[in-house]
Amino acid sequence: MNQKIKWGILGPGRIANAFAKDLAHLPEAQIVAVGSRSEERAAEFALKHNIPNAYGSYEALIQDPNVDIIYVATPHSEHRENVLACLLGGKAVICEKSFTVNAAELEELIQVAREKQVFLMEAMWTRFLPTIHKVREWLASGAIGDVRMVDVRFGNRAEWIPESRLFNPTLAGGTLLDVGIYCVSFISMIYGTQPSTIQSLAHIGTTGVDEEFSALFGYEGRQTANLMAALRIKTKHETIISGTEGEIRVPSFWNAKTAELSVYGKQVERFEDCAAPIGYMYEAAEAMRCLREGKIESDMMPLDESLGIMRTMDALRGGWGMKYPSE
Repeated sequence: MNQKIKWGILGPGRIANAFAKDLAHLPEAQIVAVGSRSEERAAEFALKHNIPNAYGSYEALIQDPNVDIIYVATPHSEHRENVLACLLGGKAVICEKSFTVNAAELEELIQVAREKQVFLMEAMWTRFLPTIHKVREWLASGAIGDVRMVDVRFGNRAEWIPESRLFNPTLAGGTLLDVGIYCVSFISMIYGTQPSTIQSLAHIGTTGVDEEFSALFGYEGRQTANLMAALRIKTKHETIISGTEGEIRVPSFWNAKTAELSVYGKQVERFEDCAAPIGYMYEAAEAMRCLREGKIESDMMPLDESLGIMRTMDALRGGWGMKYPSE
């Protein structure tokens, strides 16, 4: 695959717009098609991003022989159906987080992808950012010793629109699948495993979804993690990774541009990413690298880890007694 890798966009919403803008920074990538349930929306998106083909159905996009890989950016509740259709159509996929509504749905997608030998990856863009690469280098080098505690928080005060995807249970709304997943996934990246014990409290709002929650994770090796996420409370978007020799602080960790390494309270190193793009280009670059190398999944965001993260989020919701209508 020496020529440009040709992308299709499934679901031309806000995140898809950001993704398309960032993809323009990769000379080896080209968006050749967009699919929507609305011909008008597809045409508007295509015009905005100079895309040659606009389809008024997802099926038409999937059937386009020129498309190598599809970026799925629909609401959580549609991911299983949309990704499955892409895989059955032989299209490689990266799917916006959260990957699916629950672990059972993701198990099905992983099984199909592996049976058909088609590339599949969760679009957890945070993991591929240069700043997070630096954080992982610091951790791998033992710069802060043995990691013992991780504190992560991500609270937004979203506009109260009950029928919106954020608060509508039919669309799998709520804090956990929208912003809480950043916290759960980041902790998974640090520890490389899922918690053995979970304690959590959540406030379930009037629409039936979690509007904020706090959780404490425990691990077999003495490690702990504390996380807090919210849709109706504004907080710092920060993570602090504490080890036996120091700490790493990452302000705005989910779209990280800076990180600070301190050893015994003394700042040793500060990393800053001055690149202009938002950061979606890095996950796209990883997907394209995998395609060129003939891989069906990424080592940086493995499918088994994505499944583990979904199981942890299922356990959190189980503790709250919260289910979506589709379950």
